[in-house]
Order: sequence, then C-alpha cells, then structure tokens
Amino acid sequence: MSRMVRCSLIQATSINHAGKSLAEIKQAAIDKHLSLIRQAAAAGTQIVCLQELFYGPYFCAEQSTRWYDLAEPMPDGPTTKLMQELAKELHVALVVPIYEMEGTGVYYNAAAVIDKEGKYLGKYRKSHLPHVAPGFWEKFYFRPGNLGFPVFDLGFCKIGVYLCYDRHFPEGARALGLNGAEIVFNPSATVAGLSEYLWKLEQPAHAAANGYFVGAINRVGTESPWNIGEFFGQSYFCDPRGQIVAEASRDKDEVLTTDLDLDQIAEVRKTWQFYRDRRPEMYGDLVKP
Repeated sequence: MSRMVRCSLIQATSINHAGKSLAEIKQAAIDKHLSLIRQAAAAGTQIVCLQELFYGPYFCAEQSTRWYDLAEPMPDGPTTKLMQELAKELHVALVVPIYEMEGTGVYYNAAAVIDKEGKYLGKYRKSHLPHVAPGFWEKFYFRPGNLGFPVFDLGFCKIGVYLCYDRHFPEGARALGLNGAEIVFNPSATVAGLSEYLWKLEQPAHAAANGYFVGAINRVGTESPWNIGEFFGQSYFCDPRGQIVAEASRDKDEVLTTDLDLDQIAEVRKTWQFYRDRRPEMYGDLVKP
C-alpha cells in the first residue's frame, strides 16, 4: 500500500499596506491566509506550508526599524498559538513562517512546525541570509539561524524546512536528507530578473541528489512602494527524481495541492545510492571557514 501524503502550498499577493498600521497589516494578512488554509483543508490536505514572512509584505525591501514590531516570540507568540488551534480544528499539519523575536533585540527568520493535533513540534531558523542587492536587506532584520537542520516527525511522514536563500546551499539540503527528511518545504520570496533562472534548477537538484520531495513556494505580485521586482509565483512540488509534479500560476493567489507517494523515495534510492556512495572522510575542507 502506497504511503500517499496530500500536501498544499499557499502562494499569495501581499495586501495593500499603504496607510495601515502594523497591527492592521498583520491581521489582514493572517485573515487572508486563514481562508486559504481552510480551502486547503477542505480539499483533504494533510500538510499546509505558508510562504516566507506570510503575515506582512516583504519588508526587507527597506531598512526601517518599524518592522521590528512585527516580530513575536515562538512558540508563545499569538500567531503560533492561533495556528496551533487551527491545526487541531482542521486536523492539518502546518509549516508557519514567523518573524521570531528571542529576548530583546534578537530576531530570526524562522518557521514553526505544528502537527495535526495542534502540537508545536519545533522550529527552523533560516541559516543563510542574503545581502546580494538593494531590496534584500535581511541582515538588517535577522540573525543567522543557529538550530542546524532539524527534521520533524508528523507521525505519517518526516519533514524538513529550508527558507528562501537557503536553497542556494546544497550542504543544508544534504543535512536534511541525512537527518531523515522525506519532504522538504522551502518558503521563499524571490523576484524575476534576480534568480528566476535558478528557481527550477536548484530545488529539483536537491530533490534528486537526496532522494526526497521538495515543496517550493514563492510570493506573487509587485509590492509597493518598494517595487523591487515581480514575485513570480510558480510554486511547485518536485519528486525524488527531481521532476516537477505540480506547479502553480505565475500571478495568482493559489492553493497548490497534490498527492505525494512517499514509497517513491525508497524506489529512487535503490537505484541511485548517493548516500551509500558518499565519501564523508574526504569532505573536511567543506566545513573549514
């Protein structure tokens, strides 16, 4: 009997935040995503993953301390608690990106993982932070993650999380596979003209190199007043062979739902014995500063 898991990715445009307070921006974005999560649950999904920094615009497009007030502790913050209640109600596991505040003045780009009973299983903190062009000032807002590459057991499958810029680094993708991930979710915010040519190269390559499924999410639309580029959507799932098996539109809010047969993982790994044939004793130079 196949181990089928139904999963959903949510891609969405940001609300128009002009003239709104931070509280209004956050609440409107959360309300929008609550509706989309319910839509996914109605389709019978078992896991829903939201996009990076889902409860606001991609505020890293500017350097302004006002956005610090969107941060909240995890797991005791209001958004994580709300999502725990929703997961329990809908009997759906959730991957929820959170702007995390730890103590005073310490912030992370992170994601909470919540099981189908509403239990908080843990978090992932984004490990790699970009400073590649004006408009992606993440090092102004976040510290690099310090929790490694955890894998979370939902009972019916094991999942890992990578966040946006992390996808450019094969080392963490391999670590997630070695730690037992069967599905890796990558919530992102990336624009056309910068890295779109990599969007359908890197993550299918991670899937093929590690023999697991990947769910890649991108935002949609252009966000004013910054207009740093078009968030080009095209969220997708790819299988352990690196083949894209479901893809969302470029320019619409969308819940992308598909069934993943986890038995394919063993099938692929029996053919491509990449883990067996690794030579870790030769890789020492990879972890030197």
